Amino acid sequence: MTDTLRPTAAVPPVVEVLPDTAPEGSPQKLKRSIGVVGGTLLTLSCVTPASTLFVVVPDLFGSLGTATALTIAIGSLLCIGVAFCYSELGTLIPSAGGEYAMVSTLAGRLAGWLVFVLSLLVVMIVPPVIAMGTADYLAPLVHLDPSVAGAGVMLLATLAGLLDLRANAWITGVFLVLEVIAAAVVAVLGFSHAERGAGALVSMQVAGGHGHTDTVTAMLVVSGLAIALFVTQGFSTAVYLSEELENPRTSVSRTVLATLAISTVIILVPVVAITMGAADLTALTSGDIGAMVEAWSNSAVGTFVSLCVALAIINAGIVMVIQNSRVLFASARDKAWPSPVNRGLSRLGRFGSPWVATLVVGVPGAALCFVNLDTLYGVTGVSVTGMYVLVAVAALLARRGAHRDRAAWRMPLWPAVPVLLIVVLVYVLSQQEVSYLLWTGGITAAATVYWALYLRPHPKARWVISIPE
Repeated sequence: MTDTLRPTAAVPPVVEVLPDTAPEGSPQKLKRSIGVVGGTLLTLSCVTPASTLFVVVPDLFGSLGTATALTIAIGSLLCIGVAFCYSELGTLIPSAGGEYAMVSTLAGRLAGWLVFVLSLLVVMIVPPVIAMGTADYLAPLVHLDPSVAGAGVMLLATLAGLLDLRANAWITGVFLVLEVIAAAVVAVLGFSHAERGAGALVSMQVAGGHGHTDTVTAMLVVSGLAIALFVTQGFSTAVYLSEELENPRTSVSRTVLATLAISTVIILVPVVAITMGAADLTALTSGDIGAMVEAWSNSAVGTFVSLCVALAIINAGIVMVIQNSRVLFASARDKAWPSPVNRGLSRLGRFGSPWVATLVVGVPGAALCFVNLDTLYGVTGVSVTGMYVLVAVAALLARRGAHRDRAAWRMPLWPAVPVLLIVVLVYVLSQQEVSYLLWTGGITAAATVYWALYLRPHPKARWVISIPE
């Protein structure tokens, strides 16, 4: 690709500048304040295993039936290769910009801009979609309109996102414990009430109309992989936090790989238990996990699990707002927008958080809860898959020139891993619904026009990627 950023042979150390003492015109720098444990807690919370299990997975049960666990397992295996790419690139290019900083530096500014747009689609759509699920799990106590409940969660998450990152790590850690307990309760109940054996996991059946049983085809499984990749997608949050992680050369890779492993277990084990423990295929395809829990136990246990899930969704909202505000902060610092917008988004508050960027993420997220988001799961799946393709391309280019000898975590089986990922993910994209591809393609096309007319003509003044030491 053309217009690739080339690092200088020697980069002087960057002295941390606090918001109130930063020289005029110098880029703001986030504070390194969390270690692997805090980063893992935040990253796991962004994966939000319980809310993913209770909000996203039921839709997969509705379309894939008994093949849901197999599809998630295949998606998790693909994510191992993706995690290798993120680990190497995140330690090589530790920036709050995440994917776009890595891809811009290694594969060119246009590729980095497109990755940024795809990631922005994901981070703006997912929080309100998940937040709207809060109403269903607060139903045992109070009945709320899903849009109102989702907007409330987004505003609460925005307020929490204005606090110090270390404080948020502990807040989300407590919530994470509760959601892991909820997932564990579902797993134990499902296995203890098993109606079918392990062979059901590969039986590829889903309930059809009028009591009939339909067969899940291999192509339907491939199509479902886009959502399956999204199920554990949050492990990439570690690279967004790499600018605030202590010792990023080691802590980024440890956080990425540990988060993927833990989140896969937390999500996949209950999915297997639900598949084996559902009373019949119709109950499984309905995806009503709360009803299954009550059938396996009693209403008190069902209420406990529902409340844990509601807290998990709030937890996810907090972490996603934190993550997304860092992306906008980094894009403003790298001059992706007109100057007044850049100055606003790059402001840091008294707790060291990018407060303007946090408000820009959280308030529109609350408004999106009142919009019909039925097709946005599909758009999100396409965006995540396309983003992974570009990250894999960058990983192929990570060992050339000045980057070859830089200190970084290096993945095993390079370049086979990124090459295989590119081939598989492009095939997965080809199997998605045309409407989802058109929506995502139209947005990226508009972003390309913005790039051509505003960013590309001024390479030294706009979209200038800064990589803090």
